[in-house]
Amino acid sequence: MTAQDVPAPFVDALNALRERRLRSEVRLTEVPAPARIAPYAVALSAEIAAPGSPEEDLASGRFVLLHDPAGQDAWDGTFRAVTLVRAELDAELGADPLLCEAAWTWVEESLAMLDAPFHALGGTVTRIVSESFGALDERPSRVEVELRASWSPEGEIGRHLDAWSTILCTAAGLPPLPEGVATLGRRR
Repeated sequence: MTAQDVPAPFVDALNALRERRLRSEVRLTEVPAPARIAPYAVALSAEIAAPGSPEEDLASGRFVLLHDPAGQDAWDGTFRAVTLVRAELDAELGADPLLCEAAWTWVEESLAMLDAPFHALGGTVTRIVSESFGALDERPSRVEVELRASWSPEGEIGRHLDAWSTILCTAAGLPPLPEGVATLGRRR
């Protein structure tokens, strides 16, 4: 496939993703995209390091943008954003019976707050509690949340990357940026 074979809407989407400036805490890397789901795809992976401990991640995730010029019925469109966010949580927060519902609101609120119109939103939130026993008894209990969401984006694709980044930062426990404050971020 040559550059001339890539549809203009996908090229425009790639350019929109490249132009985004995310919070400086978000370390973004392009990774291999799935090859069988759609004819065109890009995948980005991100981590948010703990302050003072760059080797310890507060949250990690993946943002995949799929494009099928012919469209797919399940997407109700030609683009689909597929996302994943994982974060370790405080044990007290992990015990909250409303954790999954609260985590799902991170998705809905981020898309709304960043004016990223969409349709066909769906996903899951999984709470993972790990307790150690026997020879591993000294390890502390761990609580993780895993949020998987996908939607058919409308409008400017870069806003959808912004929304996913906001979900990632929320899961990591970072405070929101004050209204009117923009991050300068690193150029990619």
